Amino acid sequence: MSTATVSNSPSKWVVLPHFAFAALSFMALSVLLLFSTDAFGGHYFHPKLLTLTHVAVLGWATMLIFGALYQLLPVVLECRLYSEKLAVYTCGLLSSGTISLAYSFWYFQLGWTMHLAACLLLIAFLLFNINVIQTARKAPKWTIEADFIVTSAVWLLVTGLVGVLMALNFTYPFLPQEHVHYLKLHAHIGMAGWFLLLIIGVGAKLIPMFLLAHPQGTRKLNWAYNLINGGLLLFIVDHMLLHTGWLPLYAGLVAAGLLLFLSYLQEARKTMQRKEVDLGMQQTFVALALLLLPLVLVFVVSSDLKLPQGLQLSLYLVYGISVFLGFVTALILGQTFKTLPFIVWMHAYEDHVGKYKTPLPKDLYSHTLLRWQNISYLAGFVMLLAGVLLGQRQLILAGSIVFSIAASLYTANVFQLLLHRAHDLKPFTYGSANT
Repeated sequence: MSTATVSNSPSKWVVLPHFAFAALSFMALSVLLLFSTDAFGGHYFHPKLLTLTHVAVLGWATMLIFGALYQLLPVVLECRLYSEKLAVYTCGLLSSGTISLAYSFWYFQLGWTMHLAACLLLIAFLLFNINVIQTARKAPKWTIEADFIVTSAVWLLVTGLVGVLMALNFTYPFLPQEHVHYLKLHAHIGMAGWFLLLIIGVGAKLIPMFLLAHPQGTRKLNWAYNLINGGLLLFIVDHMLLHTGWLPLYAGLVAAGLLLFLSYLQEARKTMQRKEVDLGMQQTFVALALLLLPLVLVFVVSSDLKLPQGLQLSLYLVYGISVFLGFVTALILGQTFKTLPFIVWMHAYEDHVGKYKTPLPKDLYSHTLLRWQNISYLAGFVMLLAGVLLGQRQLILAGSIVFSIAASLYTANVFQLLLHRAHDLKPFTYGSANT
């Protein structure tokens, strides 16, 4: 965040509402999880599981990513955001679309409420694309990070388009294959195209920056970009037209791209100059470690292993949970407290620097809450995964309760930051320097 400047940063009213809505969505997700323990014993195409997935993906992860990206794009691309108005409209459309879609799935209302929600979300993704692409066009130089970010935005739009077609297909069946066939397409474009590419694009810039590291060259990132997009395109063509048994090969291409990104970060870590790794970065490394689980499971779910149906369905659930409540959630929990404190500090104290004694960004939130948030999150996540894999409803409930504690601690800490105001500042005194 060191290269962020007030001249390039958008208004706090563009960025901070995204963090507030995301935190409330995370809290809502944990509460819904408590009332959904019965849904984990069957097929993943269950109204409650679809609700949980879309609240996690849209209200929690995507909303927070949108807000963070509006702040970070000027850092990564070194230019101002194209339009703050578009960002505000996008926030309104994404939040209303998420609430409408969650209501529709929870009560399985497949009519106009779901159609409206899908259209609101698609418009939000379209406006987001316009904002990201136009911002990238203003960048003084085009980088591999820009490739990742812009391409991820396009994949998000494709994910939303497939979602709209599926929502219409509920009421007016016109798609030739069964619904689950398109659900797999929808999910994998969102996971690999949107989340993975965006996280790599932003992470390749910010993680070395937070570590005070200086990785040499972007060759691995270039290969990662080509492998992930190549694997995803081949998967789409095969899934829609060819129907071969080569899905593990396409998964292998995506996995190879991901491993190159991790190797890039490992090289960066060898050059880090920061002596101590704080709680936010510790949680980020936990997230990267959790990424290994879906990396293995993607080969299992894409291969025809003739597993018992019950075990296969459980593995599908564990695969989805390990992506959204594992890697993505762990990464957000860590990176929130690497970015949000600086954003709040910059808007509260930028005009007072050099005139008054100001706190540091790390002084604006509770480290005790953050430490217990990280501990309870990891414990709840492990219990939840074990409960789903073993089919133990009591273990799922216990994991959900601990997970809710993590969500409560996170929300409390985020709102402590959002409600922070500069007060009782003491001016610097330079008298002793003149004597």
